[in-house]
Amino acid sequence: MIWTDIRRVSISGAKNFVRSGAVSFATVLIMTVTLSILGALIFLSALLNFTLDTIRSKVDVNVYFVTTAAEGDIMALQQKLQQLPQVASVEYTSREQALADFRNRHANDQLTLQALDELGDNPLDASLSIKAKDPSQYEGIVDFLNTGPALSAGGTSIIDRINYAQNKSVIDRISLAIDAMQKAGIAVVLLFAVASIIIAFATVRLAIYTARDEIAVMRLVGASNAYIRGPFVVTGVIAGVIAAVVVTLVFLPATWYIGHVTAAWFGGFDFFSYYAGHFLALFVSLLGAGIVLGGTASLLAIRRYLTI
Repeated sequence: MIWTDIRRVSISGAKNFVRSGAVSFATVLIMTVTLSILGALIFLSALLNFTLDTIRSKVDVNVYFVTTAAEGDIMALQQKLQQLPQVASVEYTSREQALADFRNRHANDQLTLQALDELGDNPLDASLSIKAKDPSQYEGIVDFLNTGPALSAGGTSIIDRINYAQNKSVIDRISLAIDAMQKAGIAVVLLFAVASIIIAFATVRLAIYTARDEIAVMRLVGASNAYIRGPFVVTGVIAGVIAAVVVTLVFLPATWYIGHVTAAWFGGFDFFSYYAGHFLALFVSLLGAGIVLGGTASLLAIRRYLTI
C-alpha cells in the first residue's frame, strides 16, 4: 500500500512538472546555473588547494644557529620541534652542507668564491628549515622557539636568528587568500541558491493553482495531507535532479577542454583528471544540492499556498 502511494505521488509530481511547462524549464535553468556555479567553485577550490599546497611546500621558517652551537644541541631542538602538532617537517642543514650549497649556487661567481676562500673558515651557520601544516601556525612555532627551548649545555641560547619576519607577509597573504576565496564562494552560492528557491517556489505555486480542482476532489474523497502535498515536493525534486544531471554532463567536455588548455598554466593541475577522479563525489554533491534546493522551495510554497 505504501509503495503504491509513493508510485502514485511520484507519477502525479511528474505530471505537474510537465504541465507547468515554461515555468518548470525556468526552474531547471536557474538551478542549472546555481549548480554550475557550485560545481565551478568545487573545481576552483581544488585548484586553490593544489596551488596553496605548492606554495606551502616552498614557504618555511629557517632557524640559524650560532657557529659555536653543538650539533647535539641542534638535534635535540629538532626532536622537540618534530613533536609539535603544528609542525609538518623539520630539515637540518649542517654548516658544511650550507657551505657546499653556497659554493654550488655561486659556481660561476669566481670573485665571491675567492673572497670565501680568503676567510679561511666557514662563516655559514647550521640551520633548521621548519614547515608548518598550516601557514597560520608559523607564528606559534616562532613563539615556541622564543620561549627558550634552544639552549646549549651551558644554558645559553644557540639561536642566532629566525627569518620569520621576512616570510610573514607571504604567509599572511596565503592565509588571507584562503579565507577570501572561501567567503566569496559561499556568498555566490547562497545568492544563486536563493534565486533557485524563488523560481522553484513560483513553479510549485503555479502547479498548486493549476491543480486546485484536483486538490478539492482529493479532499472530498478523504486523501491524506501527505498524499496531496507529495506531488508538489516531487515536482521540485525532479527539477533539482535534472539540473544536477545536466551540470554533471556539461562538465565532461568543459573540463576536458579546459584541462588540456590550462594544465601548464597551473603547475600541472588538470581539471579533467580531477573530474574523472572525483566524478562520483561530484555527482552526489550536485545531486544532493539539487534535491535540497528543489525540495526546500516546494515545502516553502506548500506551507504558503496549500492550506489543508
